[in-house]
Amino acid sequence: MDREPSVSDEDDDLETLVPQNHTKPPSPTSRSRSSFSVSALRPALPSSAASLGHALWSRRYLLLFVSLPVLFIVLFFSLGGASSLPASIRLPSADPAADPAASRMREAELHALYLLRSQRSGLLSLFNRTASPAPANASTPISLSDLQAALLSQIKINREIQAALLSTHHSGAGNATEEDPLDLDLPGPGCRRKELPYNRRTIQWNPKKDRFLFAICVSGQMSNHLICLEKHIFFAALLGRILVLPSSIDKVDYQYDRVLDISNINDCIGRKVVITYREFLEKRKKVSIDQFICYAASPPCFMDEDYVKKLKGLGISMGKIEAAWPEDAKLKEPKKRFVGDITPKFTTEAEVLAIGDMFYADAEEEWLMQPGGPLAHKCKTLIQPSRLIMLTAQRFVQTFLGGNYIALHFRRHGFLKFCNVKKESCFFPIPQAAECILRIVEKANAPVIYLSTDALESETNLLQSLVVFNDRQVPLVKRPVHQNSEKWDALLYRNHMGGDAQVEAMLDKTICALSNVFIGSSGSTFTEDIFRLRRSWGSMSYCDEYLCQGQLPNYIAEQD
Repeated sequence: MDREPSVSDEDDDLETLVPQNHTKPPSPTSRSRSSFSVSALRPALPSSAASLGHALWSRRYLLLFVSLPVLFIVLFFSLGGASSLPASIRLPSADPAADPAASRMREAELHALYLLRSQRSGLLSLFNRTASPAPANASTPISLSDLQAALLSQIKINREIQAALLSTHHSGAGNATEEDPLDLDLPGPGCRRKELPYNRRTIQWNPKKDRFLFAICVSGQMSNHLICLEKHIFFAALLGRILVLPSSIDKVDYQYDRVLDISNINDCIGRKVVITYREFLEKRKKVSIDQFICYAASPPCFMDEDYVKKLKGLGISMGKIEAAWPEDAKLKEPKKRFVGDITPKFTTEAEVLAIGDMFYADAEEEWLMQPGGPLAHKCKTLIQPSRLIMLTAQRFVQTFLGGNYIALHFRRHGFLKFCNVKKESCFFPIPQAAECILRIVEKANAPVIYLSTDALESETNLLQSLVVFNDRQVPLVKRPVHQNSEKWDALLYRNHMGGDAQVEAMLDKTICALSNVFIGSSGSTFTEDIFRLRRSWGSMSYCDEYLCQGQLPNYIAEQD
């Protein structure tokens, strides 16, 4: 019997959620009409020219496939084109000199015939280059890139032929325009993966050995804290400080080293830039925060009296808490700020600095959101799941999902109330959600969907019954209850991490991030963290989107 995957870092209705415009994958509607490119024709072909020839059928079948349609059309026009048809189905004709329409049709037929002969020559040349074994007098075997270019050329010629034959049937003169329906037949990006950008805007992280930034993240659950931590890393690099991860003792914060690969951060940067609270205690005789400059003005650093007591309970002393921008206390939304605003306010000689919670900080968002983040490093991303969680996710994929699957984060808990107070609600009725999911299934051609959700079985069972494509139910796979005989999650339980709610939440994120296509829940920081991983890992596809992106729920309840 399945259980609900843990997404415990989303339990709060408002604190765990962010606006939809935090991350906007490209709209599939706009992509479907984009011009085609060579990369859109990139099939999974064998690397060698010989194996490529086998992949394109045998020589005989390819010759029949290429030549028969072309020869049929050539023969059709050679025998007189439309004039060779029986009188009962022949288009009206007259003396070309007396009928301008007939003259234009004749010109179109001749132009199409010329293009067909050109296409036949090109296809036969392509066939000879992909034949196996190649004739002694054949040209050099074709490479993958040359094959793509040749196929692209033939697709263009095919379109010209269609345009020529249909030109006389358009109302008005001229060839097909960019808005012509013929363009819809051209290959689009499909669900292939997006290529990572070659250049990133980065800064170096070279901290002083005796200068520290004490990370404090308060608002929301784990996903919010990871976003806050990402911004602390950026600030630590800007200010030249070592980042201190707070302790999980007395529930001051989460135990990050159970879910994150902390050593990965230091290894990727190439120096010690992040230390745990325990390591921090070993370095200093006196545990204190020498200066507390809050990024958030109201409430200061997003800390209440209880949190201050918890810090003092750890033996951490602190001075006066002050705000970097006191005038922000009057603002309803955080003000957008840049490096030039930040460094003068937080540059200090204090050994230990704290700047408080930065989950809501709007500081260099575009820079932070780029794949790989804003810092120079040798890895794909700095903040990523621990090695044990990564291996467990891979074993789950190999056991239950395979190499082609869609991942769906279907957020429901607290979403009905949260979404309905927004200008555009993000809580969709299950039948509408099923229709949106099926559109992605059709594009991705995936046999299975991984379901990460906090929904009850009454909802997931209905969703499963509606996700039917080509008369076949597409399975919605959830992580099963742990069984001792199962091997895919043995690493977690062997290392005493099994059953930990935060570990299981990160495991869910990792499985989703490894998928071919990801469908997220708009407004959820859990979804945003998955998009961050996919951008950095290069696993993001052109079909990634929020559930029912661009739509409104077809029914919205009244407010209480």
